[in-house]
Amino acid sequence: MQKLLSFFSENTIEAGCDEAGRGCLAGPVVAAAVILPADFYHPMLNDSKQLSEKKRKELRPIIEAAAISYAVGIVDNHEIDEINILNASFLAMHRAIDQLSNVPELLLIDGNRFKKYRDIQHECIIKGDGKYLSIAAASVLAKTYRDDLMEEYAIQFPAYNWQKNKGYPTKEHRNAILTHGATDLHRKTFTLLSPEQLRLF
Repeated sequence: MQKLLSFFSENTIEAGCDEAGRGCLAGPVVAAAVILPADFYHPMLNDSKQLSEKKRKELRPIIEAAAISYAVGIVDNHEIDEINILNASFLAMHRAIDQLSNVPELLLIDGNRFKKYRDIQHECIIKGDGKYLSIAAASVLAKTYRDDLMEEYAIQFPAYNWQKNKGYPTKEHRNAILTHGATDLHRKTFTLLSPEQLRLF
């Protein structure tokens, strides 16, 4: 496993940004922005998708304690349906950056596209959560905060097993939508049923 980089540009206040939940059928998209000290390192920190849920939960308080500043932005399913998931992902990142107590000089964005935030420079980095510590830290926060929300929603709507699938389009989740219909937390502009299920109608 390659060692993640501490910075993109030396002696610059950089905020790593990432989101979680873009491909889900239900719930919000959640983004995080994290400014880490230049000397921060943790051997376990990596792209959140490469970590177990247990490791992500262990890392979250470590990241929060070490960060110079961090924040989380949320865009709910109704807003996603209004502005589309790509714009909602950008908006969630903007909302996270809005809340940082330190103003970054450079934003490191996981992915290949971003909507400019005010007059702050940004760099889009494909698979950045596996390359830069600050983006990896943001990916862990975004994922754990979103998972917590979906576990809360699962108590409200137990039929969909969101505590396990977190709203992603698993076969079980789609079968629950087929059986019980969509909730107020489902993204109505998404294809909630599979082509095979749609053929049943």
